[in-house]
Amino acid sequence: MATTRRKRLPELLVERGLVTAEQLRQAQAEVKPGTTLESIIVDHGWASAEDVYKLKAEYEGVKFVKLSETQIDEDVLNLVDQRILERHNALPIARAPDGGLVIVMEEPGDLMALDDIKNMAKCSITPCLAVPSEIRSTRERLFGGGSAEPSAPESEEEPATTIAQAVDEVVTRRAAEGADFDAHTAGAGMLADLSRVTGSDEEVAQSAPIIRIVNMLIRQAIKEGASDVHIEPLRRKVRIRFRIDGDLYEVMSPPKHVHAPLISRMKILADMDIAERRLPQDGRVAVRLDNKNYDLRVSVIPTTHGEKCVFRILDQQSGLMGLDKLGFMPDTLAQMEQLIVQPNGIILSTGPTGHGKTTTQYAILNKINTIEKNIITIEDPVEYQLPGVSQVPVNRKAGLTFANALRSFLRQDPDIILVGEIRDLETADIAIEASLTGHLVLSTLHTNTAPSAVTRLVDMGVEPFLISASVLAVLGQRLVRRVCENCKEEYDPPRDLLLGFGWDPDNPPNPDQKFYRGRGCEKCRGTGYKGRMGIFELFAMNDEIRELIVRRAPLSEIEAAAKASGMKTLKEDAFRKVLAGYTNVEEIVRKVMTVGA
Repeated sequence: MATTRRKRLPELLVERGLVTAEQLRQAQAEVKPGTTLESIIVDHGWASAEDVYKLKAEYEGVKFVKLSETQIDEDVLNLVDQRILERHNALPIARAPDGGLVIVMEEPGDLMALDDIKNMAKCSITPCLAVPSEIRSTRERLFGGGSAEPSAPESEEEPATTIAQAVDEVVTRRAAEGADFDAHTAGAGMLADLSRVTGSDEEVAQSAPIIRIVNMLIRQAIKEGASDVHIEPLRRKVRIRFRIDGDLYEVMSPPKHVHAPLISRMKILADMDIAERRLPQDGRVAVRLDNKNYDLRVSVIPTTHGEKCVFRILDQQSGLMGLDKLGFMPDTLAQMEQLIVQPNGIILSTGPTGHGKTTTQYAILNKINTIEKNIITIEDPVEYQLPGVSQVPVNRKAGLTFANALRSFLRQDPDIILVGEIRDLETADIAIEASLTGHLVLSTLHTNTAPSAVTRLVDMGVEPFLISASVLAVLGQRLVRRVCENCKEEYDPPRDLLLGFGWDPDNPPNPDQKFYRGRGCEKCRGTGYKGRMGIFELFAMNDEIRELIVRRAPLSEIEAAAKASGMKTLKEDAFRKVLAGYTNVEEIVRKVMTVGA
């Protein structure tokens, strides 16, 4: 049976006639932090608030409540602190049949808001949705108006103790408003609270201080653009680090007694077994923050000092980058765009873990995804939801692997197939079979360079003549940090590094060439770098290369033929990015260069 894709809220708004396609595009362009698509549509007067939020409630699978026609049970109003209600624009309105609370909220899908309210109310929560302005006005009427929220510090130099005392009230609001706050400072007050909490790890994990610490970590990590958060136990403390632009930075070092409840809290969120401490566990958490959806992929492993937890943060909106946003130079981009419209063959992405292979594959799919194409993927795991694409997650416990999923795909009349990774001969053989029978196949392979994908496939047991007949191209890639545009300045790179790229400072090919680095500023955390871009090596097949592969020529001969046909190596493409001012030689040497390169 064909899978029906669930329509997104913007599509439903147009389909139901609440806005036109042009109005939707205009509204989406106006969305900024602190605003929502729905509020912009209502503010423009294109649709009534009731109609828009009724549709949103239907989309989110919750009940819509019209507060002006609802009898509110005043006995439940004081079961949740007014400050928390203001923070999340929420209001308790009744007792649920199970004895819990029925709460109307602006964002009923906000996991952290629900956690805050549930912790305060100490009972189950049934979230509903109402018009946000009606929630505010009703709350002000019932509570007599005025904000219970303490004012933000007027000076950035306010003592840490003052911020620590107020952290319970201001951390969430300041994060939501985009104000800067330091995880060390905010955590100090929470850790002081936590030291007074006693009980089992599970009880402490459900306590307000530990919930606030975890929520703060998630918010701060998302705000700073972290891709991963590491919570790792040491002998006498816990080290918490964020991976930002590929590098790890320590953000907090709480005492060791925080470790067990912190890990337990992450396990509870990720639906893991909190009693199991001897085996690795994996889970996931859906988070909504500032009107964006995030997916946290949580991994816990046992170590000598206790369990280590790492969670990867996936922004569900960032998986649809265009090919032109990845860092391709114009000539490489033009060649890629010609390759991905071929009707059949295999296009591979290679490189280390965490260097953007999946992002590149998704960008290719996004480029060639049209109504005329049937696209199916098998991934481990599915990282981003792609509209119009049938995505299948690997499930080894149920026996669903890359190989047997691929066999089934061939009976689904596909045009394009994405295989998350070719790991073994069986998967490689079926992928090649699919490409030779008229399908375009996209996949990844773990090799250091693009040409070495040939030897990797041969080592797996693939016959060379099948490689030459099926593979269209291999794209090797790395991610490097961009020079921070806010503190960018000219400088003279070390002479020996330039010579390593064939650039003689004493006799430069271009005497007017300028090199740049980041001085270090608040926006880049003093690193001089902000954001990342791709470095690419596109190894495209031609008749000469195919002949070399069939006769099992050494890798050095295949690489030489690829360079002769115009392939820019990773090192050459990297230096082109240096000359263009995007990055600098120190970063290239650190991330791209290998011994002997």
